[in-house]
Amino acid sequence: MTAVTAPTDALRRLLDLLASGASSEQLAHVVVAARAEGALGAADLGALASAGELALRIRETLEEHRRREAQLGALFDTASELAALSDPDTVLRSIVRRARALLNVDVSYLSLNDEAENKTYVRVSDGSVSAEFQQIVLGMGEGLGGLVAQTARPYATADYFHDDRFKHTRHIDSGVQDEGLTAILGVPLAIGPKVLGVLFASDRGSREFSADEVALLSSLADHAAIALDSANLLDQTRRAVAELNEANATIRAHTEAMERAQDAHDRLTDLVLRGGDLPDVAAAVAGVLHGDLTVYDADRTLLASSAEPAALDPDALFAARAAGRAVSTKDTWVCAVQAGPELLGSLVLAGRDGLTDPDRRLFERAGVVTALLLMLRRSVVRAEDEVRGELLTDLLTAPDRNPRALLARGRRLGIDLSAPHAVLVAHADGGSRRRVASAAARHATLVGVHAEEVVLLGAGDPDELARRVAADLGAATGRPVTVGAAGPASG
Repeated sequence: MTAVTAPTDALRRLLDLLASGASSEQLAHVVVAARAEGALGAADLGALASAGELALRIRETLEEHRRREAQLGALFDTASELAALSDPDTVLRSIVRRARALLNVDVSYLSLNDEAENKTYVRVSDGSVSAEFQQIVLGMGEGLGGLVAQTARPYATADYFHDDRFKHTRHIDSGVQDEGLTAILGVPLAIGPKVLGVLFASDRGSREFSADEVALLSSLADHAAIALDSANLLDQTRRAVAELNEANATIRAHTEAMERAQDAHDRLTDLVLRGGDLPDVAAAVAGVLHGDLTVYDADRTLLASSAEPAALDPDALFAARAAGRAVSTKDTWVCAVQAGPELLGSLVLAGRDGLTDPDRRLFERAGVVTALLLMLRRSVVRAEDEVRGELLTDLLTAPDRNPRALLARGRRLGIDLSAPHAVLVAHADGGSRRRVASAAARHATLVGVHAEEVVLLGAGDPDELARRVAADLGAATGRPVTVGAAGPASG
């Protein structure tokens, strides 16, 4: 240690030490050494002691400035870090980590308010080891945190359990005790008048939090609230954009489905208007739905198929009729073809594991078009039956009235009345004449009901034709059928 021999030397020594950042002990030693040497008078020693005290105050001021500068630097770094974060959970974790580092505490944690339930929930913590503490829920006004959340003011305590300013509850005190906390500082996370939650800094030992520490944590909370609010807004915006994109995709898919359904409907309608038959409809629907379509009539007889016929499940058909919609089986989709309550037939779609709603509606629309086609076919058959029946009646009742007209009417129906024909009469006890006539149509050139009996004109030997027709009609109707034959005759 350099000897102090004059007041100026001692003062210079104080200034040198102060400039070099010496400790308080080193500054105080200059005065002690001068007093011990006895080289200075009382007045000089008094002036030196005053200078030493001033040097100590200057050092404390410089230390305070350096400490505040470090805190402000850390606060700015924290603000920059928070501003760069966009995920709310990441922001919360960064806030508590920074709070713990800035105030050099054992545990930092953060709660968020739930306005609907009037509570604040601990969401994240740093340094905590207690699961019970991490799940604390504080009612507004309960404990230190509940009071901060309710009043939007900071509160600090050096010994929480012996501080009667706070409303102590069993579950809050149990969690704080399980974590071993004693000193707690809480400041509000607020945007204007709206309190988002509470930011806490706490120690396991007793500690008085200074006004500077309260201000520092409050500044951090202000930055954190803005960052958290921005992150929440960004997260909401992202969700809104995702929902909007999903809605746009749904609308686009719906529009495409509608366009495809409209195109399919136009194609099917055009097929019907151009005289297309069931095989054409089956092929068109199969092409649109990318599967194999089979058409059955009401008696489950195969009418058409776009590929290998798919089996019809009777239970699925019953369910489809009851629901009025297409239903699925293990391997197929089934749609009932109906005109009002009347079952006309069914459609079976194979080769598709699943149908989207638009495709299912398209499949059901195909059932409507098929029903229309079957109704048109029925109308045509009935009209032809009437025409053929009228021709048969005129042939039997007035063949000489206008022979040339009769021949012309036959030619329009594809019948050469100038060729020899056998005349047959078929009778089934208790059977429907229309059903007998329908079953007999494949054996006859012309068939109809005359004088309450089924009458046929057919080519071939009358006896052989009568036996064949009787056997076939009996099998078709399930009743004995008597057939009488005459001819052949021509003209």
